Amino acid sequence: MNNSLLYYSVGALLYCPANRKNIAASIAGQRFGTKYSLAMCLEDTIRDDCVAEAEHILTDSLHRLDALAQEKEFYMPKIFVRVRSARQIGRLHNAFGTAAKLVTGYILPKFSLENADDYLAQIVRVNEVSAQPVYTMPIFESPSMIDLRSRYDILYALKEKLDRTEDKVLNIRVGGNDLCHAFGFRRHDDESIHQIRPVANIFSDIITVYGMDYIISGPVWEYYHSINWEKGLYHEIADDKLCGFVGKTVIYPSQIAIVNDAYRVSEKDYQDAAAIMNWDASSHSLVSGSAGRERMNEYKTHANWAQRTLLMAAYFGTKNY
Repeated sequence: MNNSLLYYSVGALLYCPANRKNIAASIAGQRFGTKYSLAMCLEDTIRDDCVAEAEHILTDSLHRLDALAQEKEFYMPKIFVRVRSARQIGRLHNAFGTAAKLVTGYILPKFSLENADDYLAQIVRVNEVSAQPVYTMPIFESPSMIDLRSRYDILYALKEKLDRTEDKVLNIRVGGNDLCHAFGFRRHDDESIHQIRPVANIFSDIITVYGMDYIISGPVWEYYHSINWEKGLYHEIADDKLCGFVGKTVIYPSQIAIVNDAYRVSEKDYQDAAAIMNWDASSHSLVSGSAGRERMNEYKTHANWAQRTLLMAAYFGTKNY
C-alpha cells in the first residue's frame, strides 16, 4: 500500500466543526487554497446536545457543495467525516444521498480494541453499497496504549484488524494533544512534541508497528498566531519527517501552506531517489556516489526510501533549497 500516490495525497488535513454553515461557500471560493484535505468533525468540536443539529448542517453543506460543483469548477478537497461512534457511519452515508460521492471516507477517533471491530464492520458495509471506494483513517489517541505492559499487544492486535481492510485505510493518524492530555503536558510554540519523550515513545512504537505498511500522519500543531508559530511548525514537521510521518493535521487555514512547503522534496533527494529507482539492472555494482558526489547511494539499502521520496515529490513537489 505504501507504493501508491493516493495514500500520500491527504497532505495537510484541515479540521472544521461539522456545524460550520459557510463551509460549502468557503470551499467553492477556494478560501483554503488548492492543496489540502478537509475533516468535518462531529466529535470533540461539537457539544453533546448539538450532534443532531450538526449532522443536519453537515448533510445540507454537502448537498450545497455538490450543487455548486455543478455550476462552476473549483478545487474539491478530499473530505472526511470524523464520527463519534460506529453506528453514525452507515446512517450518515445513507443520509448524504447523492452527495455521499463527495465524502472520501470516515475518521475513527479514539481507535481501540473496544471499538475497532464495530468501526471496521461499518466501513465494510458502506463499501458494499457505495459506487466508489470509501476510506477510513483511524486515530491512535486512546489512553489504553500508554501502559507499557500492554501497548505492544494492543498495537499488534489492532494491526491484525486493520490489515483485513488495508486498502481502505488511507492514513493512520495520531492524537498528540489527547496523549499529552493524559499526562498533563502541553508544548510551547518553540518546542516540538517529539521532545516529550513519553508521547514520542508512543509515536515511535506506532511507526515501528505500522510504518512499513501504512502512511502515518503527524499530530496537530495548535499554534497559529503566536510569535514563533511558523518557525515552531517548521521545526516540528522536520522532526515529523525524520521520524517517518507524512502530512499533518492542521486547525487553521494559514498552516496549510507551511505543511505543503515543508514536505516539498529537495532536488538533491529527488535526483538521488530517481537514480536509485532507475538503477541499471545490468550493472555489476549496486553502489554509487550521489549526483552531487556528497553521499553514497546503494540500491539495496535505499530503494524503500527512494520510492517514498518520489511519491512525496509527486504530491508535494520539489524545492531547490
